[in-house]
Amino acid sequence: MASSSSLGFPSLQLQFQSPRKSSSFKLSSSSTRRFLVRPISASVSEITPSSVSAQPPEPTNLPVKKIPGDYGLPFVGPIKDRLDYFYNQGRDEFFKSRVQKYQSTVFRVNMPPGPFISKNPQVVVLLDGKSFPVLFDVSKVEKKDLFTGTYMPSLELTGGYRILSYLDPSEPKHDKLKRVIFYLLKSSRDSVLPEFHSSYTELFETLESKLADKGKANFVEANDQAAFNFLARSLYRANPADTPLGLDGPKLVSKWVLFNLGPLLMLGLPKFIEDPLLHTFRLPPFLIKKDYQRLYDFFYQSSGHVLDEAERLGVSRDEACHNLLFATCFNSFGGMKFLFPNMLKWIGRAGVKLHTQLAEEIRSVVRSNGGKITMGGMEQMPLMKSVVYEAFRIEPPVASQYGKAKTDLVIESHDAAFKVKEGEMLFGFQPFATKDSKIFERAEEFVADRFVGEDGEKLLKHVLWSNGPETESPTVGNKQCAGKDFVVLVSRLLVVEFFLRYDSFEIEVGSSPLGAAITVTSLKRASF
Repeated sequence: MASSSSLGFPSLQLQFQSPRKSSSFKLSSSSTRRFLVRPISASVSEITPSSVSAQPPEPTNLPVKKIPGDYGLPFVGPIKDRLDYFYNQGRDEFFKSRVQKYQSTVFRVNMPPGPFISKNPQVVVLLDGKSFPVLFDVSKVEKKDLFTGTYMPSLELTGGYRILSYLDPSEPKHDKLKRVIFYLLKSSRDSVLPEFHSSYTELFETLESKLADKGKANFVEANDQAAFNFLARSLYRANPADTPLGLDGPKLVSKWVLFNLGPLLMLGLPKFIEDPLLHTFRLPPFLIKKDYQRLYDFFYQSSGHVLDEAERLGVSRDEACHNLLFATCFNSFGGMKFLFPNMLKWIGRAGVKLHTQLAEEIRSVVRSNGGKITMGGMEQMPLMKSVVYEAFRIEPPVASQYGKAKTDLVIESHDAAFKVKEGEMLFGFQPFATKDSKIFERAEEFVADRFVGEDGEKLLKHVLWSNGPETESPTVGNKQCAGKDFVVLVSRLLVVEFFLRYDSFEIEVGSSPLGAAITVTSLKRASF
């Protein structure tokens, strides 16, 4: 997402003490089988970044049009667009109304947060499945400091380091840090299935106990604890409850994420309080100092062999630890916090017929594999796999992608071509691109078997949640999510574990700043 220098609090220099050495938090300047999740080890690519040079704009057969839209008056225009985005229209209507106004899925607008957090909120919006993938082409767009959009959170929130997510592949440290994450995933591959089973069995037992006691159960709260426990146990062989962190991990992470993403979130406060508090000024990093220190200490003490590998690759233990914390808490935990309730929402709304079909498919395969859940067995569950992909398609866990044009470009939508100048910021809102009616039939509907069979497989290239097509893999030379296959795997495991235990379920759905607020009102235990 976008480049801007951090507007944080330069007078605040937080000193986080490492258990072994001091960690100085400096503020720096500025469905078929061949398309299935591969084993985690296959996430580790040794492909090096290709040396790509910016190419001249490619010829197009579509009519070349001027990009519609404008940015309004300085200061006034960005604030107007921000209020429209959060309050006057809401996010989806903000984009839909402009598509209708300009009769174009490509247009100019200001993206939040704007003044006083973001120096330059001006973007070219890409809302269709044809134009959107340019954001993945690192020969055409730069990804430096764009992870969170038109602003960058204070480096005081990440130990004074620019974390992997904010690095462009052309930067030497990108290669090393991504290899550290690949090593983490590869080294933990044998513990993922058993630790997921253990952690989510605890979740199911919690839900059942709450249902028996109160008649309903908060899935989100239970999922937060289960997800954090699972990640700690599987990736780091550490049980948080047996450490000074205790059961506080999810709460501390959620607070820290708020300090990173506050300028993009709504908490449901009155507009006259929320807009200045979150979207106009930054939350001071010192308020989160002690909480972040507790997380840092946990990961430092639990990741010795990974830190050893980082040192071998030329990354300091301190910098590696901050990256492991970010990858685990922001990327992985944040993804599970958003995606799992949303998956349950879509599957729950689909009704008993789908629940029965999933239970039959999953149980049949597991029985034929000796009663065990295996990677190979999950490859033989086409409906389950399709359901997971459809959840990723209809409500991707990372909605926004940004890239800055490296040179003059011609970007094509379905209907026209548009010239973009070098240095202009491109912004793609993925939920529109992955619900493009010119690519997907019944694009606005959750179609459980959409990706089953040969024709379904062909659509997987348009599933883009991982900052790249589902048919491609992360490498050290691209910005595709290093844990792409890991996230798909754990999402499949949730569906498999759930329908081994239950025939069906009922839920109530509310809203929350991240994902859906799910309350479970009924769980029907497995009867066949």
